[in-house]
Amino acid sequence: MRLFPRAVCGVGLLALAACSGTPEQPEAPTLSPTQARALIERLLPSGIADRGGWAVDIYAGFAAMELAATPSNICSVIAVTEQESGFQIDPPVPGLAAIAWKEIDSRAAALSLPKVVVRTGLKVNSPDGRSYAARIDAAKTERALSEIFDDLIGALPLGRTFFADRNPVRTGGPMQVSIAYAEQQAERRPYPYVLDRSLRREVFTRRGGMYFGIAHLLDYPASYPQPIFRFADFNAGHYASRNAAFQSALSLLSGVPLVLDGDLLRFGGEDDKPSQTELAARVLAKRLGMSHGDIRDDLQRGDAEKFERTRLYEQVFERAEQAEGRPLPRALLPQIQLKSPKISRNLTTEWFAKRVDERYRRCLLRAP
Repeated sequence: MRLFPRAVCGVGLLALAACSGTPEQPEAPTLSPTQARALIERLLPSGIADRGGWAVDIYAGFAAMELAATPSNICSVIAVTEQESGFQIDPPVPGLAAIAWKEIDSRAAALSLPKVVVRTGLKVNSPDGRSYAARIDAAKTERALSEIFDDLIGALPLGRTFFADRNPVRTGGPMQVSIAYAEQQAERRPYPYVLDRSLRREVFTRRGGMYFGIAHLLDYPASYPQPIFRFADFNAGHYASRNAAFQSALSLLSGVPLVLDGDLLRFGGEDDKPSQTELAARVLAKRLGMSHGDIRDDLQRGDAEKFERTRLYEQVFERAEQAEGRPLPRALLPQIQLKSPKISRNLTTEWFAKRVDERYRRCLLRAP
């Protein structure tokens, strides 16, 4: 989940389950709100300004979602925030103006509009008195760029032509949470604050960014053996680690090599076409006593906990374990190559999860 695209899958087969090496934590006693905020403040890394303010906003997210303020949960949130922004509310993005112009030029080319025409059109003054072009050149953070696009979409026909009323800045805030996810989460669970004009703007605040980041990380049921798999899910999507383990078992049983990316179906305009995972499952249709329609129905539950109770999931693991003669892992780190205008290095979801897990374990050492 990054500024424009999310990720492109890398190639991998039958990866072994990653182990964080994190010692089991004893169950923590129930804390009062004052004690919980004090614990959060204690666990924050050194050198953070307004530690009390960060503790208040983190605890508010826990309380609103009825999440336990345990050292494990607190350190999970701290580790992701430290990795994503270093506890900056609106972190600067190197070369953001160049990224924005590249996106604009790309959309102009797709619409067969000459670049010079588009750039000239963006020299008109925006609501703050500066031209849109000057504001884009000066943009250093995603919040600033998002506000430019909001103004552009609302004020100029050119903006509506380019972006179809959809701001292309897709993530923001101290946990770099997806704005689309924030909108979905607000429909599922009421947002506890008065909106500052829009939900999108809230993501770029500390309170909103932490609230939706905490929700994305912790507010869904997952029986993972270590937190590292939630960290991978934060980057790749809910249940990506569980689904990657299912793909591994399916590949073993069917003999069909699969990319262990956690995506069970096709998305993005090709929903009707079977994915490679679905095709591999169809190889087993007769053995499992399932029709192609049954397989598709079960795979469509892949973004929810209930997928684990489907016939497809249970039968694939049962038969794969019989064939292998050993238990198979129920969670694997997804093999995904991260692609984004903001990423200039060769990074993967596995790299992200392991980096966050290192921060998580350092945080636990600060726990009383």
